[in-house]
Amino acid sequence: MHVPHRRKALVAAAALCAVMLGTIAGCGKEEPKKAAVAPPAAPAPAQEALKVGYLYVSPIGDAGWTFQHDSGRKEMEKALGAKVTTKYVESVPEGADAERVIRELAQSGHTLIFTTSFGYMNPTIKVAKDFPNVHFEHATGYKSDANVGIYNARFYEGRYLAGIVAGKMTKTNTAGYVAAFPIPEVVMGINAFARGMRSVNPKAAVKVIWVNSWFDPGRESEAANTLVSQGADVLTHHTDSTAAVQAAEAKKVYAIAYHSDMSKYGPNAHLTAVTHQWGNYYTKVVQSQLDGKWAPDNVWGGIKDGMIKMAPFNKVVPQDVQDLVNKTAADIGAGTFHPFTGPVKDNAGKERLAAGTVMDDATLSKMDYYVEGVQGQLPK
Repeated sequence: MHVPHRRKALVAAAALCAVMLGTIAGCGKEEPKKAAVAPPAAPAPAQEALKVGYLYVSPIGDAGWTFQHDSGRKEMEKALGAKVTTKYVESVPEGADAERVIRELAQSGHTLIFTTSFGYMNPTIKVAKDFPNVHFEHATGYKSDANVGIYNARFYEGRYLAGIVAGKMTKTNTAGYVAAFPIPEVVMGINAFARGMRSVNPKAAVKVIWVNSWFDPGRESEAANTLVSQGADVLTHHTDSTAAVQAAEAKKVYAIAYHSDMSKYGPNAHLTAVTHQWGNYYTKVVQSQLDGKWAPDNVWGGIKDGMIKMAPFNKVVPQDVQDLVNKTAADIGAGTFHPFTGPVKDNAGKERLAAGTVMDDATLSKMDYYVEGVQGQLPK
C-alpha cells in the first residue's frame, strides 16, 4: 500500500483548496465605498432684464423738458445696471400717435411705461385698460387707474424764485413769458413768476404770448422777439426749446430758462434756470417694479424732494439777490413759506385767497386765472 503517498496527495489537495477558497473570499470582499461626487451644478438662469419704456413729446436734444426726462432715464439705468433695459420714442405727437406708440411698447414686453407729457393722459388711460398687467406712469396729468400712477414736480416753487431774480434785474419792470398751452400747470407757473417778481418789485408786470405748442422753435422765437418789442427786458418760457434764451441773447436782454440750464445758448443773457430732476424718482419707481411692490401713486415733488433746483447764477446777478433766492428756496423746502400764501387776487382785483391762508393742492391744480401783475386775458 502506498498510504504515505496518498496522504501527501490529500494534504496537497487540502492546501490547494484552502488557497482557492481564500482567493475566492478575497475576491468577494467589498472595498470601502468612496463618497459620491455630484455632477457640476447647472448655472442659475440669469434673470431677464426688466423692460422699461419712455414716451417723449419732443426731440431729446441737449436741453429742455424731454432732455431732462431722458437724463433721468440714464441716471436710473446707471443706478440699476443690468437689471433693466430701456427703450424711448421721441417726438411723439399727443393724440392718436401717442396711443399707437404706447400700445406698441406694451405689446413688445415693456411692463413699466412712462408717458411724459400732459396730452398723453387719455391715451395712457385707454391703453392701460387693455394691458392690466402692465404698469404705467403719467407725468403732469390728473387721471389714474389700478395700473396707472401719476407724477409731477412743483414747478411753481422754482418759478417764484425765478420771479425774484427777474424782479431784481429788470429795468423796464416788464418780463415776457413764452407759454405753451393754457392748462393749470402752465398758468400756476406764470402766476408764481409774477408773484415772485412783485414780492421784490411791486411795479413789475408780466406779458404772456401763447404759442399753443410744447416744441416749436420758430414760433417760440417769434413770440420772444415780440415780447422784447413790447418792452420786456427779461424773458422766460414754458416751452421745450432754447429759442427764448437765444432770442434774449440776440436782443441783448436777460433770460431765465426753464427745464434745463441753457446758459451755453445765452452766456450773457442767461441769469439762471428752473431745472427739473427726475433721476431719483425714476430709479425709485423702477426698483419698486423689480421688487414686485409697484403701486399707483400721485406724486407731486418739489424743492424738498430734490425735483426742483435752480441752475447756477450768472455773475451779473448781485450776491444779495442770490442770497435772497437761496434763503427763499430753503424756506420753501422747509415748509415755512409757500408761494401762494394769501392774499391772492386775480388781475381783475377779485380776491381768490384770503390773507394768511395757504392755497391747497386741489385749488392749485385747477388754477384758471391770472394773478395781479399778469397782463391780458387767459385764453379759454
